Amino acid sequence: MTLRRAGWFLSLPALLLVALFLILPVGATIFATFLEPKGVFAPYVDFFRSGFRRAVLWRTLEIAVITTALSLVIGFLVAFVVSRTPGRLRSILIIAAVFPLLTGVVVRSFAWLIILGKNGILNSFLIWLGVTDTPFTMLYTQGSVIVAMVYLFVPLMILTLVGVLEGIPDDLIQASASLGATPAATFRQVVFPLAVPGLIVGAVLVFTGSFTAYATPSLLGGEKQMVLGTLLHQRAMVAFDWTGASTVAAIMVVVTVLVVLGMTRVAKRLNPMAT
Repeated sequence: MTLRRAGWFLSLPALLLVALFLILPVGATIFATFLEPKGVFAPYVDFFRSGFRRAVLWRTLEIAVITTALSLVIGFLVAFVVSRTPGRLRSILIIAAVFPLLTGVVVRSFAWLIILGKNGILNSFLIWLGVTDTPFTMLYTQGSVIVAMVYLFVPLMILTLVGVLEGIPDDLIQASASLGATPAATFRQVVFPLAVPGLIVGAVLVFTGSFTAYATPSLLGGEKQMVLGTLLHQRAMVAFDWTGASTVAAIMVVVTVLVVLGMTRVAKRLNPMAT
């Protein structure tokens, strides 16, 4: 048995499980949307004819893109500092970054309800400082959803980037500086290209997680800031419109795949060695 055949044989049980519990259910969900008596593409035509549903799709994309961009910037800066921190302090910083992941998503979202509420910690602090006499409306806005989502996904971005940035030798950075490159040029020509693979993985994880999120937008956005995840739940569990719910799910899958492929193409242009 050749090495390649042995590899396929060993991976066969995992492939069967993925096909059985992931590919087949998703495929069945998408296939069900093409069985409507009105026409093959009728559910999708109805979806995109609705101004409300188009607005939900656009809002979901906007939240996911902004969350991904902010998580990339914050996560990269923190991960770079952590990767250049020596010894024991680095382990402490990594533990501090990972610690929020040990708490459930719902619990962390409820924490933001306490922070951003009209009688919450932030409004009480602003009133105490004299910034305002009346509390600001922070909950059930797109900003509150984005803030909570960034808080949820930045630790994941940090973990993804720390390993990549740690693999960049200090000698390269020192050599760049010794050749007269400014810190900005060193970052642009040395650090960033080598970090592109980690940026790809981190951006894909954050985008897919924020684009398909349900709990956080439901708690902090409510009906005013409905996203595709909450729309899917409403169609399936409130209206019992299984075809409509399957259509939303299919659109989420297609958009996610297209965006991920687009990210990969852009990344490969930035760095031909990126995978």
